[in-house]
Amino acid sequence: MHTYSQRIKQEAARLGFDFCGISRAEFLEDEAPRLETWLARQMHGQMSYMAGHFDKRLDPRLLVEGAKSVVTVLLNYYPEKSLPQGPDEYKISKYAYGTDYHFVIKDKLKDLMAYIHEEIGEVGGRVFVDSAPVMDKAWAQRSGAGWVGKHSNILNRDIGSFFFIGELILDLELEPDGPVKDYCGTCTRCLDACPTGAITEPYVVDGSKCISYFTIELKEAIPEEVRGKFDNWVFGCDICQDVCPWNRFARPHRTPEFDPHPALAEFTKQDWEEITEDVFREVFRRSAVKRTKLEGLKRNIEFVQSAVSPERVK
Repeated sequence: MHTYSQRIKQEAARLGFDFCGISRAEFLEDEAPRLETWLARQMHGQMSYMAGHFDKRLDPRLLVEGAKSVVTVLLNYYPEKSLPQGPDEYKISKYAYGTDYHFVIKDKLKDLMAYIHEEIGEVGGRVFVDSAPVMDKAWAQRSGAGWVGKHSNILNRDIGSFFFIGELILDLELEPDGPVKDYCGTCTRCLDACPTGAITEPYVVDGSKCISYFTIELKEAIPEEVRGKFDNWVFGCDICQDVCPWNRFARPHRTPEFDPHPALAEFTKQDWEEITEDVFREVFRRSAVKRTKLEGLKRNIEFVQSAVSPERVK
């Protein structure tokens, strides 16, 4: 069991993952009341999928028959050079600079699964990358990947929080790792910096107030009460991560697919405002930005264009 665990971790490192940890596939008892309360308070906004498959979300054995282990991997996406972030520049979240992470991580996890089949034998399991009712952060925490920060992202002492999370849920018994302690201490930088007050209290994010929600998930008009609070973010938002002291340890990723399209790196404010369907299709061909479609991106640009934010994050 221990040998299998070590071999899987070694192969994960060879494939380029920045962390690999293991937890037992069991019912997430401590997450159930938390999730229930969050949903009851309507903090998922219009993300109705968050309320679906409640039982599967909490029990991996309902996703993979006979599941015994959850293998969690992290893949860093912190860029060597950020896109222009000046007070007059439109901004997109760093995770959306390059190729959509679903493709990249899924391919790597499929390779890890193939390795398990070749080296260990007939192991049943599935690959998960943010595409099924799996509580990524809960499993990451249990696997020792890090702790849940006050901004609700997983924080790792070595690399900060700019990474993607993926899982293999397997019917193979493996040696589990343990969680690490919380190192947020008395720091409240993320709470203080959030322009829309989405971090309502430490460790609780009201998804329906988050700039990422407004610019990606919300399909209708953005509410007037948040006009002037977006700090020029037009797809996603990195504010709570950018101000986090642990991200001073963030280091450039080693995944070429996460580099921005060359044209995107040269985008001016005018390019954003005059973007056409052809340019959108070319620059964001395999990018997460495609989720908003061109109309959604234009809506976001017009929304921030019409107001200068009074609360810039220093």
